[in-house]
Parts: sequence; C-alpha cells; structure tokens
Amino acid sequence: MDNFLPLPWKTWPIEARLLLGLIAFWSITGIFVLGSSSWWVAIREMGDGAYYIKRQLIWLLASSSLGFLAISTKLRVWIKIAGPILIIGLLMVGATTIFGSTINGSTRWLIIGQIQIQPSELIKPFVILQAANLFGYWNRISNRKKIFWLGIFGTLILLIVRQPNLSTAALNGILIWIIALAAGVTFDSLFFTALLGAGLGIISISINEYQRLRVMSFLNPWQDPEGNGYQLIQSLLAIGSGGWFGEGYGLSTQKLQYLPIQSTDFIYAVFAEEFGFIGSAMLLFFLLLIAFIGLKISLRCKNNYSKLIAIGCSAMLVGQSIMHIAVTSGAMPTTGLPMPLMSYGGNSLISSILISALLIRCALESYELTSVVTIKKRFKYR
Repeated sequence: MDNFLPLPWKTWPIEARLLLGLIAFWSITGIFVLGSSSWWVAIREMGDGAYYIKRQLIWLLASSSLGFLAISTKLRVWIKIAGPILIIGLLMVGATTIFGSTINGSTRWLIIGQIQIQPSELIKPFVILQAANLFGYWNRISNRKKIFWLGIFGTLILLIVRQPNLSTAALNGILIWIIALAAGVTFDSLFFTALLGAGLGIISISINEYQRLRVMSFLNPWQDPEGNGYQLIQSLLAIGSGGWFGEGYGLSTQKLQYLPIQSTDFIYAVFAEEFGFIGSAMLLFFLLLIAFIGLKISLRCKNNYSKLIAIGCSAMLVGQSIMHIAVTSGAMPTTGLPMPLMSYGGNSLISSILISALLIRCALESYELTSVVTIKKRFKYR
C-alpha cells in the first residue's frame, strides 16, 4: 500500500499545485472550445447540440479518476508495468492493420461494441515510461536488452506508419529521440537515428499517394482549392478571420459548414477565429508556461528515470500542441493530430490526462526525496 500513498495536499510543492491547476484549467477550457466547435454539427447530425460535450465530459470524468490514481502511485510502479503494457499496445496497434476500422483513409481504430479504441494514442504514456526506463539506465544494461527495446520502439513506429498515421509515428519517434538526447546518448547514434527517421518519412510519403497529395497541397493549397487544398484553405480563412480580438466565443463562421473535422484535428482554427491573435498568443504563452514548469520539475528530480519521464511528459503535451497548431496554420502538412485536452475524443483525453498526472507525480517525488535528504542532513549535524 506504500506505493499508493500521495503526499498530503498541504505539503505539495508549488510546481505540482500550479501544474494541477493549469491542467484543470486547460481541460475545462477545452470543454468550452469543443462545445463551440461541435454544437452546430451535433444539432445537424445528432439532433442534440450538447451530444459531443456530454460524451467528452464522461471521458473527462473517467480520465480524471485515472489521473488521480497515477498521481497517487509511485513512479517505480508505473515503470514496472510500462514494458508489458507497451508490448500489449504494440500488439493492438498491429491488430489495427488486420481488424481495424478505416476512417478518413487511415486504419487506426479497433471497434469493441460502441467503443472506438485508438491504440496509438493510448500507448503514448507507456512509450514515455519505457523510454525513460531504457535510457535512464543506458550504460548499465546489456546490449541484448538495448536491442530488444529499440526493436520494440522501431516496430511500433513502423506499424503506426503502416496504418498510415505519419504524424503520430513522427511524434513518438521525436519523443523517444528527445528522451535519448536528455539521457546523454552519443551524438553519432542520435544523428544516425534522425537520418533513419527522416528516410522512413520520405518512403512513407512516396508510397502513400494521399500523403503525397497532402504534402503538395500544403506547399500550395490554392492549386486545388476544391480538393486536397480545401481543408487547409478553410482553416487559414478561419484563423485569418479572427483578427486581433476574434469574432467572439461561439461566433465562428467557418465551423458552420465550411471547415471539416472542426472539433478534432482542426479545433485550433475555430479557437483562433473566435479569440483572435490575442487569444492565440495567450495559448502559446500557456504552453510555454507548461514547458517551463516541466523543465523545472525535471531539474529537481533526483534520479535519471524520473528526470526523463518529466522531460518526456512535457515534450509530449507541448510538442503535440505545437504540431497541431502548425498543421492548422499551414506550417506543417495536413495530418490528423488532436490538440491535447481540447480536441474531441476519449483516447486522446485519457492519454493526455495520464501524461499530465505522471508529470505531477514527478514533481511530488522530487519534493519528497528532497525533503528526506534535508531531514537526514539536519539529524546528521545535530
């Protein structure tokens, strides 16, 4: 039971309290933004404007329960179960290529009854945990173990590319690379891995015609404004229509019948139209604050694996958000990547909440260890 006892709230460090408040604010704001972006579509398709909000609130409640369990559980427990869960997740990602349901050209989902499971989303926290466990002890483990887990990571990325889901594959690859960089893996190995990843991306784009067309439309969406460039053009129109202060909450025009996938992969475009440049700048500042707190937590951690978990969690939350914004604003090719804690979808919400909770747990354990060391020093010099 000692593994499941959190620190009392009054003893929480300021980083943990602030991070919990920011994540709660992000989640609640996400519900409001989702409500605005999905209301009209929900009335038209479901006959209930609050349809998507109700479902998202249920997922938020379930995710929050899992998040508080994660905050109350010591990192060593999560590290212990990360490997087996990662392998199970790998098998589920592989199963999508055989039994998966195809939506918008990608086979990413397993349908179980009324529930859609997207393994490539749910597996993200365990990629962070296992990568931290591997690279945190990189110089103390056998070559056989290194090759095994690098093979698992490589196979996972290849299977996600196979779906095809190049954005999620790239995100996981970059995340593992960042954790390896923070752990001090040699530059030659990192450089070779970066070249290998870039080559895999080029091959995927060459093989998959729809990815190639998306890249071409990203470079010049007005070349095919009614076809492959339509999504990006409508997103840019939404962002540009926001001006300095936005159209106002709930007053987006593009969400009505012009911008497709407005409550998931392009929800930022609706946000930018309604809150304008000022709102978008505040969102970027918010993400910068999350990154700063995550970095501060990692610097306070007293062991390698918790440092790397903190870096990985911060990189995933902030990095995926930046990539989502880049896609909707035309800085990256159009691809399906949800905005953490904002886009509609239970899989993404569960993954994001669990990652946030692990980051808070890192803050709690760094404070707990610091307190123990301080107490020991006081007794030593008495």
